[in-house]
Amino acid sequence: MQRYSRREILIIVGILIIASFFRFYQLDKYPPGLYPDEAMNGSNALVANATGDYKIFYPENFGREGLFINIQALSIKWFGISPWSLRSVSAIFGILTVLGLYLLARELFSWQVGAVSSFLLAISFWHVNFSRIGFRAIMLPFILVYLFYFLWKGLKHSSWSNFFWAGILGGLGFYTYTSYRIAPLIAILIFINYWMFIKKDFHHENYEHTRNRFLGGFSLFMITVFFVALPIGIYFLKNPENFMQRNTQSVFAQEQSLRELGGSIVKTLGMFTFQGDGNVRHNLDSQPMLGWPIAVLFAIGFLKELYHWLQRKHGHFSPVHTLLFAWFFVFLIPGFLSTEAPHALRAVGVIPIAMIFSARGFMWLFSAAEGWEKITHPWMAQGHRQFVLPILVALSLLGAFGFYEYNRYFNIWGPGQKTADSFSTNYVEIANQINASPVGKKKYVVVNPSSVDAYGLPIRAETVMFLTDTVLPSTQQAKNLTYLTAEQSKNYKFNPAATIWRIK
Repeated sequence: MQRYSRREILIIVGILIIASFFRFYQLDKYPPGLYPDEAMNGSNALVANATGDYKIFYPENFGREGLFINIQALSIKWFGISPWSLRSVSAIFGILTVLGLYLLARELFSWQVGAVSSFLLAISFWHVNFSRIGFRAIMLPFILVYLFYFLWKGLKHSSWSNFFWAGILGGLGFYTYTSYRIAPLIAILIFINYWMFIKKDFHHENYEHTRNRFLGGFSLFMITVFFVALPIGIYFLKNPENFMQRNTQSVFAQEQSLRELGGSIVKTLGMFTFQGDGNVRHNLDSQPMLGWPIAVLFAIGFLKELYHWLQRKHGHFSPVHTLLFAWFFVFLIPGFLSTEAPHALRAVGVIPIAMIFSARGFMWLFSAAEGWEKITHPWMAQGHRQFVLPILVALSLLGAFGFYEYNRYFNIWGPGQKTADSFSTNYVEIANQINASPVGKKKYVVVNPSSVDAYGLPIRAETVMFLTDTVLPSTQQAKNLTYLTAEQSKNYKFNPAATIWRIK
């Protein structure tokens, strides 16, 4: 077992402080407003708190797995009704993911790769952004880094306890985000590759013991996954209509499905370094999902690792690289199948691997600079001064990356008017006016129709309903507030003294 040196601990603590800063700094300000999809989680959480019915799956708004929403419900209990209560849960999972990536990359490669990977994740606009929005998708990278950390330790050390914890996390993943359902494919690919590795790289006298430990550990992993995921599996057997509610957004639901699929694949593969998601809530002006310094490192690291993997130096694919590339391409499949490609949210599962590739690119450049210093400055290749210049350059570059990503999020994207509009700040203002209005005064909210309804009203009403705590009819009556659709309002007799707000 590798011990953690004092230096390592100080480095990871420093990285976690940076990650916390990027995720909690001005969280009450950026992103502004509260998007109805976030508020829908909040409304479900309010109802769950009021009724005690914390669901495995919430069917409203195309259906959402319940684990994240139930944790948000606890946050609301502790901190009250506000966007911060919803988004702070995302921030915490974002920070924990940074720690998990350090552990995983350290186990796969070295503590240096772990440090660079986790630092890049700590500052990356892509991950920072979703760590500050109340979407359940942020749990996906969190589950994946810890799942594969424990699974890899189980494989590497034939450890039953690690296989068990990997199984717990593997089962919990099915309660997080729809894209996770494809994760078993990665486990199967790793199983096959590791089996080949055992057969070729272990001597005959060790093979049988290693094979039996491997099969036993992997069986424990799969059995644990099965039983942890069983409740949500039973739910879907009883409610099959909720399993694939977003089918209309799949390329296979379109008339020219193969053409749509081809275009979606090209756009998704290009999102890292060429053109990213055009949704303002997900990205900054359709820029590549990786800020250009990280994008360059990603391209270098990806190509270097791909070349290494395809070489098959020992007669089989490297299990480490099979994990990396299986994870990367498998979790791009939800993006490939989306008609809205490139879709940063549906591809959120690849963020940790993108950071590992970027870290590998960075370490390759560092090694090249290290070798160049030995040639050009042989006087420095003595004692502790051997790598002074490369280390200073590396730290300066990483610091510059941090300032670059800070500027993109907090100075450009956060204060932007497009960002404010995309997060429905006008709905938040309506909620504030209602909360400031006397309880005894009659109030109406008229909501224009939308493609999705929840609690009998268009989904765009959820921002106001959550922030005013008027999801349930009893709370609407207590606050003298009536919600109407645009159609219902046509023949409705309004109280002449009432105030009317319209949600368009």
